[in-house]
Amino acid sequence: MMDNTVLVTGASGQLGREVVRALLADGFAVKAATRDASKVPPQQGVTPVTFDYTDPATFAAALEGATGLFLVAPPMDADAPAKLIPFIEKARSAGIGHVVFNSALGMDQNEEAPLRIVERAVMDSGIPYTILRPNFFMENFSTGSISPMIREQNSIFLAAGDGKTSFISTRDIAAVAAAALAGTHAGCEYNLTGPEALDHGQVARMISEATGKQITYQALPEMIMLQGARNLGMPEPMVQYMRGLYAAVRSGDAAVVTDDVKKITGRTPITFDEFANDNAECWG
Repeated sequence: MMDNTVLVTGASGQLGREVVRALLADGFAVKAATRDASKVPPQQGVTPVTFDYTDPATFAAALEGATGLFLVAPPMDADAPAKLIPFIEKARSAGIGHVVFNSALGMDQNEEAPLRIVERAVMDSGIPYTILRPNFFMENFSTGSISPMIREQNSIFLAAGDGKTSFISTRDIAAVAAAALAGTHAGCEYNLTGPEALDHGQVARMISEATGKQITYQALPEMIMLQGARNLGMPEPMVQYMRGLYAAVRSGDAAVVTDDVKKITGRTPITFDEFANDNAECWG
């Protein structure tokens, strides 16, 4: 089993990098798929491969020699089904033996959600599958879209109200993905969360304690957050996707806590306090 080669889509992204690392640690060979293969740092056991969902000519070479697939959609992409479903069909015909699809928490509650449509395509493909549904990434605060606010303005500006979120580290999602590809998790669906649900005020306090800086949370009206995203150049479909995400946070839908990470990996997921201390230099 451990001689398998896994094709990792989105390999240069926040989650993809961690999945590559986790697979290598578990003895897999990795094909690291990105639109720009030069973004993949050279390392033993990793073969960079150029891949683009919008260019079917890249599919065959990416899949060649792979026995497993870690599948991730472009972030906040309402067109994810149109992009991913042709590739899922190609993966089936190429003989992929197991696909792990990274969806998002709550997608199984809305059959019209883009990621749910992709989930259904994976389930119906005939390829043995595992569906992962993680909550918001902790890394959004350290290296993602929220990090510049913290570094430059000492604040978190979001329309999250006082809703709580069971943030999860990409390290824990990656550990589950690697375990799913190595073990007997075909046909399983996992809802992945951190060990506690926090509001953004609590997150700001933990980052403050880790950095020694005074970080605050400013709860924005929804329309102010969305207009700010537009002003930064975010396309309108992504703006509307963001609207839905933070509406779910405000309503409490992101506060659920599960034990799936521990059940699969054998260890408790990283707490936000641990994460903040480990990444304090990101906010310097």
